[in-house]
Amino acid sequence: MALVLAGAAAAGFTRKGAIQEKGSPALAGLPLVQPATLVYQGSFRLPLGDEGDSTFAYGGTALAFNPARGSLFLVGHDWRQYVAEISVPDIRHRSSVAELATAAVLQPLSDVTEGKMKTLNPGDPNAKKIGGLLPYRGKLYVSAYSYYDGAGTQVLSHFVTGQDLSVKGDVDGPFRVGKEKAGFVSGYMTLVPAAWQAALGGPALTGQCCLAIVGRTSSGPAVFSVDPADIGVKNPAPATPLVYYPSETPLTSWGSTNPYYNGTTEVRGVVFPEGTRSVLFFGRHGLGPFCYGGGTKNEELKGKRMPDGVNNYCYDPQDDSKGTHGFPYAYYVWAYDAMDLAAVKGGHKRPWQVKPYAVWKLDFPFPAPGVRLNGAAYDGATGRIFLVQTYADGAKPLIHVYTADGRPSAPVAGRQ
Repeated sequence: MALVLAGAAAAGFTRKGAIQEKGSPALAGLPLVQPATLVYQGSFRLPLGDEGDSTFAYGGTALAFNPARGSLFLVGHDWRQYVAEISVPDIRHRSSVAELATAAVLQPLSDVTEGKMKTLNPGDPNAKKIGGLLPYRGKLYVSAYSYYDGAGTQVLSHFVTGQDLSVKGDVDGPFRVGKEKAGFVSGYMTLVPAAWQAALGGPALTGQCCLAIVGRTSSGPAVFSVDPADIGVKNPAPATPLVYYPSETPLTSWGSTNPYYNGTTEVRGVVFPEGTRSVLFFGRHGLGPFCYGGGTKNEELKGKRMPDGVNNYCYDPQDDSKGTHGFPYAYYVWAYDAMDLAAVKGGHKRPWQVKPYAVWKLDFPFPAPGVRLNGAAYDGATGRIFLVQTYADGAKPLIHVYTADGRPSAPVAGRQ
């Protein structure tokens, strides 16, 4: 499934074409990534890691590519929120998971915030999670968020530390980024291609979407341009809005059934491929009838009142929890034209007026018991996009590799 401009118009979205900023005809002439040009290259496995919850099982979030070593940073087990660095092994097309190569651990899982995560939002008793990682100019930038910030009190969002995870005492933060609520900026991060940095207002992007409590987060994909070097130096670190959706102006209605956004949507990563004008968000989306209630595998219970006397049952063979449902779910791409984001930065559009030029689902080569895409990272030197599929290797995730120019990737010498 791919919905492009015609699909957007059918949903009530209209575009008059990308706005060409004065002096940027070369940027306007760059191609847009389309479903057919996002090409699967292969996959690899993660090691188990240590015993207990210091492992890669039940993890794989906040993926980031480290160009200094051709490696990846990522978060391990969800309970710990520890970060490790792994190698990128041989990337293979194979018919079974067992035949895939396994990454090596370059730096073991460790607490990159050194116990400071609890200072992120001290008045909130709920869990705190790492939303994004970004290696940049010898530092490792870490964004984090309150999992359930019911009072909307989180203001601080980013830490700064070194890329050597064995060094202690070098973490600073948390710091405030931008003037919007932390639920708009405390997630995924990526670098901006050099050609686009002036048009978008900075060398990096940071954003967040679709957290619990819709009033404190974006109701659709969101990014702000930042200079990571400002984080911890300026208060708050300047953040230029490029696209975001307050709850009053969502991408589409939270409780609706549509291909763009609703209460089942998760956005877990963003990349900006070199040589294109596409900003690609990755996550998952419920394509079936939207329903709030208790999930059930029994289709005969669908729509019937639950014992609580308030909510109805929702047919969802993948999720029996009480909450939002939209079975079936899909691994998903939201594609935005960077010219539209430049128009926001230039004052020609408001951030919530920007719409994706296309959305489509991804079909990974290996099945998983649930649909979760937990991270995305980009290697600008080779054009490789790394995506995390959760629970595709038992309790461990798999990492799949794509390119965005429609061609197979060339072998990467000396970077394994």
